[in-house]
Amino acid sequence: MFRPSVLLVEDDAFQRAAAEAFLNGNDLRVIAVENGAQMRRQIARAMPDLVLLDVHLTGQEDGFALARWLRETSPKVGIIMLTAAGDSVDKVLGLESGADDYVAKPYEPRELLARCKSVLRRSASKVTPALLERIRMGGHTLDLSRRQLLDGEGRDVALTSGEFDILKLFAENPNRPLSRDWLLETTSHRSRDPFDRAIDLRVTRIRRKLEPTPQKPTVIRTVRGVGYMFVPPAE
Repeated sequence: MFRPSVLLVEDDAFQRAAAEAFLNGNDLRVIAVENGAQMRRQIARAMPDLVLLDVHLTGQEDGFALARWLRETSPKVGIIMLTAAGDSVDKVLGLESGADDYVAKPYEPRELLARCKSVLRRSASKVTPALLERIRMGGHTLDLSRRQLLDGEGRDVALTSGEFDILKLFAENPNRPLSRDWLLETTSHRSRDPFDRAIDLRVTRIRRKLEPTPQKPTVIRTVRGVGYMFVPPAE
C-alpha cells in the first residue's frame, strides 16, 4: 500500500516523538528532524510529499524562512505550519511564506492527521500541465513537445531558449507564485544576487510577445515581494 511521505520538523523532542508515532500509525511514512539543517539534508536525499514545519525553531532559521526555501525549491510540496495557538500573525506569515495550511498548538492528533490528508489530497488531485503537450497562455498556446509559442492564428512566435524554459516552468506550475531566485536557479543553474535583473528582463520580453497589453499583464502576473505567477485563461 502506498504511504505518503511526511517530513516533520519539530525541535521539541516529546512533541516530535508523539506526532511521529501517531502519524506513522495512520498510513503515513514519517521522518522526524529537529532543525532546519537536518531538514535540508533530508530534502537533499528525497523531497517528501508533505512537510510539517514548526514556526518557532531554535537555530538560525525559523519556520517562515524554511517555508520560503521549501516553496522555492519545490512549488508542489505540501507545507503545513505548526503555529502557536491564537497567534494570527504566525498564521498569516506562514501562508504568505508559501504554506498550504496551519495547525495551532496544542493540537489534537486527529486534527493534525485530517489536515495532513487534506493537503495531500489537494496535491494529488492537481492536474500536472507538464503531462500535456499544449498549454493555453492567454490567447497563445505553448507547445512543449515542439518548444514553440503559437499566437491565436497558429503562427510561430520567436522565443529564445531561456524564454521557453521560463514559460515551461510557468506552464508546469499554474496559479502558484514562483520566486525570481528559483526561476533563475532552475533555468540558468546559478544563484541570483540582489541586483540580478535577468529574470525580470526575460519576463518583460515574454510579456511583449504574449500579453494583449504588456503594461497591464494578465497572463504572467507580478507577485509583489516574490516573483511571478502564470494565470491560465478561464475555461
